[in-house]
Amino acid sequence: MTTPRRSRHRLALAIVVVFAVVGVFAVRLVDIQLVRADQLTSDALNKRAVVTPTYAARGGIVDTNGVVLADSVNRYDVAVSPANFVKMDAAGGFGVVAKDGTKTTVTVMQAATELATLTKQDPATVYQSLTKNPTSNYALVTKSVDLATRRAIEKLKIPGIVFQLHPKRVYPNGAVAGNLTGYMNTEGPGGGLEVTEKKCLASTDGSSTYEQGADGVQIPGSAVTTKASVPGGTLKLALDSDLDWFSTQAIAEQGTAIGAQSGTAIVLRVKDFHIMAAADWPAVDPNNIDGSAVANFGSLAFSAAYEPGSVFKAMSAAILLDTGIGSPTMPATVPSRWTTPEGGFVRDAIGHPTQQLTLTGVLQNSSNVGISMLGSKVPEDVRLAYMKKFGLGQRTAVDFLGEQSGSLGVSGSAAKPWDDQSKYNVLYGQGVSATALQVAQIFGTLGNGGVKLPLTLVESCTKADGTVTDLPSATGTRVVTENTAKTVVNMLESVIQGGELSQAVKIPGYRVAGKSGTAEVAGPGGYTSDRIVSFAGIAPAEDPQYVVVVTYTKPATMKSSAAAAPTFKKIMSQVLTKYRVPPSTTPSTYPATTW
Repeated sequence: MTTPRRSRHRLALAIVVVFAVVGVFAVRLVDIQLVRADQLTSDALNKRAVVTPTYAARGGIVDTNGVVLADSVNRYDVAVSPANFVKMDAAGGFGVVAKDGTKTTVTVMQAATELATLTKQDPATVYQSLTKNPTSNYALVTKSVDLATRRAIEKLKIPGIVFQLHPKRVYPNGAVAGNLTGYMNTEGPGGGLEVTEKKCLASTDGSSTYEQGADGVQIPGSAVTTKASVPGGTLKLALDSDLDWFSTQAIAEQGTAIGAQSGTAIVLRVKDFHIMAAADWPAVDPNNIDGSAVANFGSLAFSAAYEPGSVFKAMSAAILLDTGIGSPTMPATVPSRWTTPEGGFVRDAIGHPTQQLTLTGVLQNSSNVGISMLGSKVPEDVRLAYMKKFGLGQRTAVDFLGEQSGSLGVSGSAAKPWDDQSKYNVLYGQGVSATALQVAQIFGTLGNGGVKLPLTLVESCTKADGTVTDLPSATGTRVVTENTAKTVVNMLESVIQGGELSQAVKIPGYRVAGKSGTAEVAGPGGYTSDRIVSFAGIAPAEDPQYVVVVTYTKPATMKSSAAAAPTFKKIMSQVLTKYRVPPSTTPSTYPATTW
């Protein structure tokens, strides 16, 4: 029989045990709900949460009229949670319910095979993506499927598949301006403006987190943005894509006909030095860079420095006039071959009797001898300073990827920068080099009343928040006086009206000023039989609005500037028509060419 005292002891012990157990639970509860609440919540979330990247679109490139040259289209990366597929694989598959209500069990390998058919992959590779890492909540199956493929995958009703938006770069107009836009590859920007303007175009990717159920399917409404994505800005070019296309077709047609190695065509708007076209042939389609030779990547208009030949005579004449040493009717007795005071010689391309030419006549007849005799009267250091002011020997304001600065051929002192032969040769564009854009810059300066403006390819960058940057500078540099520039343009009308190429370059209804160029191509042992031929011109001559420069490298069947003249006429005619430039109302007159 139990005594009351013993009963009380047992009751007290029981109470103590109960309080001890409750105390343990209380401590544990406090630990769970207060002390380690954040950690445990995070741990629990991590077991069912999936962090995925959210890709932002790279900025677009558009022409001056808003025509899209480069854009990003929606593509989708296909991702899964391997941890769930491992469980489904162990369970023998998963159920798929058809529209009629019937349920079919599909194995993970069957799902991988169906998925591989749509994504054009090896089924074994897809199966590995689904099951390789049994503890992972994220694995990439494939990249960049289009919307139609995404919808086809969704119809398979494979649980746990997630689609991540991942924009892809496309170039809707193909090879139009492809030499300028550049391209994108798997490592990122691969050339052109895609590289140099990445600050404007680049996007910032973000991330988001969603929770998945036991079947691996995203829980609706559970997605949370953890880092906002920011799309790239829109890069607007000065380029007119229609005109660039036309120019490309024109140089391709003639380049093929004369068997040239390559060609360029530049259209420059005089009032602001905006590059309206910078066409290269052969062209490059950035959608298919494997289809083009590596040598054709980039823009030859910026990267190919060449001896320009007689187009330089326009600049040499401007220097003579601006220094006050020469005048449009400055006389010279011009043989076809002239022995220099230093014992060297200069000759004209075609033999002729001795001629009594003015400086204007020297331009019209493209006389190497005449420009050497007259131009050499200007001190060498003065000539060199003018050439630099015209923008030679330095990269243009565009600073394009791979752009060349060209060479002034300097080899001596400041007072005597050239040797005894080169000081004559540079006057007619030999022994120096320039790009087609630098030549366009010279003629643009003459057309703009002697003021050189910064060449402009990029008009602006508009960021995603509306901020506009990269606006071009309008600050010009006076190179020669307005009177000098206008006079030289007028002198160059003589080339169009009475030169040997006049019938090939005249444009009915318009006064045009221009100059041809035929330059020898240097080789390891000296100059070769190859030529670089060009024609540069301004229209209308009385009110200059556009400059066109056409260049062909190493033509096979026509090795004179006559090869470039028809293309110049074709492109300049299109420019004057397209931009509705009023025809000239006064006849073309120019200074006397002989004395």
